Amino acid sequence: MKLGITMEGGASRTLFSCGVTDAFLEENIMPDYFIGVSAGIAYGVSYLAKQKGRNLEIAQKYMNDKRYMGMRHLLKDRSFYNIPFVFGEVPNKLEAFDYDAFEAFPGKVEACVTNIHTGEPEYLEVPRRDDKFDVVVASCALPILFQPVKVGRRYYLDGGLSDSVPYKHAIQEGCDKNIVILTRERGYVKKTERVGDISRKLYKKYPKVAEDIKNRPERYNACIQELMERERSGEIFVIAPETTHGVGRTESDPQKLTALYEEGYQQAKKQMEDLKRYLKIA
Repeated sequence: MKLGITMEGGASRTLFSCGVTDAFLEENIMPDYFIGVSAGIAYGVSYLAKQKGRNLEIAQKYMNDKRYMGMRHLLKDRSFYNIPFVFGEVPNKLEAFDYDAFEAFPGKVEACVTNIHTGEPEYLEVPRRDDKFDVVVASCALPILFQPVKVGRRYYLDGGLSDSVPYKHAIQEGCDKNIVILTRERGYVKKTERVGDISRKLYKKYPKVAEDIKNRPERYNACIQELMERERSGEIFVIAPETTHGVGRTESDPQKLTALYEEGYQQAKKQMEDLKRYLKIA
């Protein structure tokens, strides 16, 4: 058996997934292959480093801190999130990321990104010792909220623009058992947002990305529909929130974030026996 875990993004909503993966750590459920997109990879690395509770600690302590995110950073540095703080000071000083443990993870770890020129998804391996987290930041780089991120010779944006839930890539990597952690309730249908129109105008120099933005709702909904069909057939195991507790993309309220984390933890515990049967483990 080769186990793949795919984590959807969703910015602050990904606290749900942190609760799920902390429950996995208690049960020693670890993948052979992990792929995350946007916040799914940003939070996923703590799981792979077996740092139970770290993501919740960061959310409770820092996401409501003016240094973390806000319009002042967008106006000053053209990024809603304060990248030097979020991906520098926090993991390297304030809530130390365990690079040794991450390096010791024996599986493959990839982040889904969107090539700004082709508009196509790419799946980049996450370096184990990059204290700037360039690949992770690239996967998180939502239009408007971030600037494009350079990795190697290419520029990238958020992977969710081209492949919102990249579970098919996990299958291509040879995973015959797959867990997909979503950050939206079952039955959620993505609709066209006004911010999408603004994003398309901002990226008119990159027509392939503008097309991704335009087609994202339709592509996302088709992806989820197929995923649910695969779940019903027993091919894939899906964990999704029953409620997101009103948490939006840039939510910073510690109480709401904690409630969503607990939702993830409890959902994982509730589904644990079914999951173990799916994985054929005692």
